[in-house]
Amino acid sequence: MRERTDLETRMNAVQRLTAELSDNVELIELGEMEGDKTVIADAEQAIRELKAEIDRMQIESLLAGEADSNDSYIEINSGAGGTESQDWANMLLRMYTRWAEQHRNKVEILEMHDGEEAGIKSATIMVKGHNAYGWLKTESGVHRLVRISPYDSQARRHTSFASVWVYPVVDDSIDIQINESDCRIDTYRASGSGGQHINTTDSAVRITHLPTNIVVQCQSERSQHKNRATAWNMLRARLYERELEIREQKANAAAAGKTEIGWGHQIRSYVLQPYQLVKDLRTGVESTSPQDVLNGDLDAFMEAALAHRVHGGKDGEITDVD
Repeated sequence: MRERTDLETRMNAVQRLTAELSDNVELIELGEMEGDKTVIADAEQAIRELKAEIDRMQIESLLAGEADSNDSYIEINSGAGGTESQDWANMLLRMYTRWAEQHRNKVEILEMHDGEEAGIKSATIMVKGHNAYGWLKTESGVHRLVRISPYDSQARRHTSFASVWVYPVVDDSIDIQINESDCRIDTYRASGSGGQHINTTDSAVRITHLPTNIVVQCQSERSQHKNRATAWNMLRARLYERELEIREQKANAAAAGKTEIGWGHQIRSYVLQPYQLVKDLRTGVESTSPQDVLNGDLDAFMEAALAHRVHGGKDGEITDVD
């Protein structure tokens, strides 16, 4: 049923765009016959807007992976650098939350560890929406910030790092077998806001998968039972994402999607001082408005990364989508 709904949505969109294009072409012809420049200008603007929508649909046609239509987890971890890096991790959390809200996706915070003075040490959120994982999957990697630190009394320029890891929410149709004897389960007291109860009981759950050393944790619920169930789902998702990555590497090692995250593997730089620039180091796409990007304006970067990933284009080059 979900596949049928997806196909119907795509077909209806194509039919709507075709009809709107035809209507606006007729308006231009009518405007030329009557010499009405306003009608012509309005119709041409409408066609330009249609083109932008079509370009986006072309990119969406690339989202054909078996998990692309699923909801998505986003895990953010601050790098070395104390308060500055923790503040940067919090900025990234806000950026992805804003992006999700702009695309009418729902965001649920599953786990968050606050920094000592400001920001966060780590956080995991779930983004719920059609093709959430497909759009977000190219965001995995290390993100670099350069700015004058508001936490430096001498107003020096600082470089901070934070890692982002995106993996799909696994639905019931995907069977992931986990041997519980391969896992270590720890409970601990949740941190952050949540009232007296959440801070006085060991409701938070951490599961470590020993063969792969994958660690997941959840503290979003007051009930340890609910947090445990969510953590198991997160572990299944991480193991599934790991299997997808292995398959992709085997199929085409040169065009493998996400490599193991390391602090030397920046995918994007955000420079706030001494100049204003956000640059994706994989595709060459740039923005001279970092504040817009940090407010969730990420579509240009995601679209370029998706096209680059599928077509193997060179840096800065987006090959045409048939």
